This record gives sequence, structure tokens and C-alpha cells, in this order.
Amino acid sequence: MTLAALPMYDRRETAAANDRFWKLIRLQLASGPESLCRNRDPWEIWQSPDLFLAQTCSYPYRTCLQDKVTLVGTPDYGLNGCAPGYYYSVLVVRKQDGSLGLSDFADRVFAVNDGMSQSGWVAAQGHAADSGLSFSQPVLTGSHLKSAKAVAENRADIAAIDAISWDRMCLWDDFTDNLTVLEKTTPSPGLPLIAAKGANQDKLFTACASAIARLGQDDRDILHLKGMTYIPSETYIAQPTPAPLKTQSRI
Repeated sequence: MTLAALPMYDRRETAAANDRFWKLIRLQLASGPESLCRNRDPWEIWQSPDLFLAQTCSYPYRTCLQDKVTLVGTPDYGLNGCAPGYYYSVLVVRKQDGSLGLSDFADRVFAVNDGMSQSGWVAAQGHAADSGLSFSQPVLTGSHLKSAKAVAENRADIAAIDAISWDRMCLWDDFTDNLTVLEKTTPSPGLPLIAAKGANQDKLFTACASAIARLGQDDRDILHLKGMTYIPSETYIAQPTPAPLKTQSRI
């Protein structure tokens, strides 16, 4: 097995901490690729027979991957109001629009990082549906960072950003000064770690948990990591799935 990747929260400011996290996992296992893969499409990695360990999104896991991979476990980011391993999305708008209600954005431009994103599309559509609404003007951006920036720069009006990504943006990206959180979605199972089908789940889970415990405090803070938990595959699969994103419009 030659592929390991932690792409979901990997950015310039977290790359070194992610590298140290991976080295500790590899040390516990005494096996695995020497470095994280950052130059291949995540879907290619997730579906590769050479997959050693990677983090994926819960929506791709439950809809496309769950019968093709081993579910290792879910990192716990210690979000307030969430069970271990769960997370939520924040619906962000420009500060000048912060006094508006969710219904005011139903026909405005909704920035979506990816149509297969739990936090950027699925959770937001489910949240809107609970209020009898839907976002009728979605456009694709390619990442949470680009979605939030599109709202800040008046190219979109609202976006759903997962809570960890939003926390990191508020720490490192000045454009968030122009944004505010309108609402939060209901917590759902977080981003799981997966391995190739038939991998030793117990061994991998233990290695990841031990690596988090051995990380320096600064690295745990940068990565927002608190520990590991195991959320059964059935819990992921049982999550509601809205209509798929149909737009091909991009900004």
C-alpha cells in the first residue's frame, strides 16, 4: 500500500503539522508510505487499491465508498454542541446581510465547494428543507475557501462551510472580517478515515489514536484534533440525502 492522504483540512498553515501527524501514525504501524500524497485527485486516492490511509467526506463514504473500503474511525475535533466525531456547517453571509433571515437567501447565489460535499451541499440543503426552503441558485467554487471568499467579494451571497474549515479561515484569512455566521446546521457524523478493503481496522485505529495523543500541543491545536472515535458505517449510511446538485455553473 503506497498512498496516504489527509486532504480535507490540509492547507499551507497546517501542512507541517499534518506531516508530523502522519509520521507518528507510520511510526506506530512500522509501515506505510514515507510521506502524504498531495498531488493526486482525492477520488483517485480513495478508490485506489494502493490506499493505505486517507480521510474522506461522509457523503462520498456513504454513497460511493462504504462497500469498497475499510472504515477506520473518525477524528474528534471537539466541537461545542457535538458528540465526539460529529461536526456541523455554518451558513456564512456578508456582515451587512447578517440581519436577514434564511428565506431571504433562497433565490440568491449559493456558493458550493463540491456537489459531493456533506458540509458544503448536503447539510445546507437539509437545513433549508427543514424550513421549507431550498437554495435555487447554486454555483460551484471548488473549495470551502473559495466559497467563503466568493461571498466576501460579492460574487455569491451565502455559503455553507464546515465548522473546522471556518475556524481555520477566521484564524488565517483576513477576508472573513467581512463575513458572519447566519445559522448552523444540525451536527452529523464527521469526516472518516478509510483504508483499502480488508485492512486491519483495529491496528489502524489504535495507531491514529496513539499518534494524536503523542502530537505536540501546538500541532493538536493547529489541526484542532482531540482524539479518535468510531462511528459505525450504519450511522453514516442512515444520514438523509437530498437531491443531488445539478448545476454546472462555476465562479
